[in-house]
Amino acid sequence: MADLDLCTSCYRHLPHNTHCCPQCAEALDVNTPASSVCQRCTHGKPAYDCSYAPFLHQGTPRFLIASLKFSAHYKNARLLGHLMADYLRQHAQQPELIIPIPLYKARYSERGFNQSIEIARTVAKQLALPLDVTSCVRQRDTGHQAALTAKKRRHNIKNAFALIKPINACHVAIVDDVMTTGSTVHELAAVLKTAGVRQVDVWVCARA
Repeated sequence: MADLDLCTSCYRHLPHNTHCCPQCAEALDVNTPASSVCQRCTHGKPAYDCSYAPFLHQGTPRFLIASLKFSAHYKNARLLGHLMADYLRQHAQQPELIIPIPLYKARYSERGFNQSIEIARTVAKQLALPLDVTSCVRQRDTGHQAALTAKKRRHNIKNAFALIKPINACHVAIVDDVMTTGSTVHELAAVLKTAGVRQVDVWVCARA
């Protein structure tokens, strides 16, 4: 991975998310049997069907994502996208379409880019999949969710997304940088399911 500024030793020491819930990719206790669905997903099944997160949101992945999002280090999007694509080739079923989580227009104007789109571009290119960045919009400003509880996140993100074009695909993958409670991807997945999409997967760089 020399062309991506990541040596083999550094890659081996990344916080790989190897023992996690297949539904939401949350890390499981070491004593929990492999492929077990976590308690949260058992008690309340999310709108998405499965999740893939190659890394935990700590250490190097957390630094790369933060540097991309808040310091516009675009090269990190390429690195993260390549790492995701390598992981997804081995573990995920190929969807018909990739949709990155959209930003609200004012936030996009303020930041100048959408980190999820930047990451998704590389993933789509590496996996030879179509990328749709126009059909879904965030129709209101949900603000910063990092400090909110899971319950407040669910309430805050409710009805935040809308489709402005039909989705001509039965299997879609949502791409985002980090998954914390899953509220954001759940909300978008619900919109896609209502529009007729049968299977919605979640692809994120890291799971918090």
